[in-house]
Amino acid sequence: MVTFASMKKILKLSSPNDYAEYVGAPVIHPLVSIVHYDELKIRSSLNNYGVYALFIQRDFPDDLSYGMRPYKTENGSIIAIGPGQVGGREDDGSLMSLSGWALLWSPELMHNTDLGEKINDFQYFSYFATDPLKMSETEWDHITSLIEQLRFELQLNEDSPALRNVILGYLRLIMEYCNRIYLRQLEMPQTKDRDILKKFNYLLEEYYRTGQQMKHGVPSVAYFAGELAYSARYFGDMVHKATGGTAIGYIHSFVVDQGKNLLMKGYSISETAYRLGFEYPHHFSRIFKKVSGMSPREFITVE
Repeated sequence: MVTFASMKKILKLSSPNDYAEYVGAPVIHPLVSIVHYDELKIRSSLNNYGVYALFIQRDFPDDLSYGMRPYKTENGSIIAIGPGQVGGREDDGSLMSLSGWALLWSPELMHNTDLGEKINDFQYFSYFATDPLKMSETEWDHITSLIEQLRFELQLNEDSPALRNVILGYLRLIMEYCNRIYLRQLEMPQTKDRDILKKFNYLLEEYYRTGQQMKHGVPSVAYFAGELAYSARYFGDMVHKATGGTAIGYIHSFVVDQGKNLLMKGYSISETAYRLGFEYPHHFSRIFKKVSGMSPREFITVE
């Protein structure tokens, strides 16, 4: 059943088929959804994902967000989404014609499998893998051909353990293709300041992923400078060169983005502040308003 969060038009995707039903695509398996955009006219949606998703498209809607931030894409790219993330574009009522595919699957499909154990190795599902995966024409042909073949298998066969093994085989191959693209992009030459920013991104995400904020609170600029073996001043100058803003502002923007995700999931302001490492909720509220221009309470009640 398709449901929306109350404070905004956010589509909750508890199942892959929540998205299929929303866009009017056929439901072909309980744990996997495949949407061929060329066959449909769809409305955009800002999604709260409880599933994995790959969006493989010739073009993407304008004004996309990913993790509550603007997200720029290129034609012939892949956007990878993991459970717990928020992204897309809020529905404005208009219909769009797109070209490409969406592949969504439930984490349940990978429970107690080696693919389930390996999924965390595919770093392109992270919020901080902020660049879309840019495909060559050959990669486009290979990946979309695999999705077409998988859709044919799902249309032809009823659900069974044997079919699920076939699905896992296709998913593994598609994700390995994506990983090859991701690793290729990582190896591209980068300016020093851009390289530092990527490392900063990684460390900031790792800090919260491992729950360090519960022991040490909201991280400081000095912490990340130390981790990267720079003085706080030099590190701050490099971040400013790369972003035009301050390092502490970058940290606060990240924290507020995480706060928005938690608030949209129904956590109270106090609980959200605690989960982000704030000792007092009003400290979180002050930073939230400074970054977003509204208080957490105002954000919750925006229609």
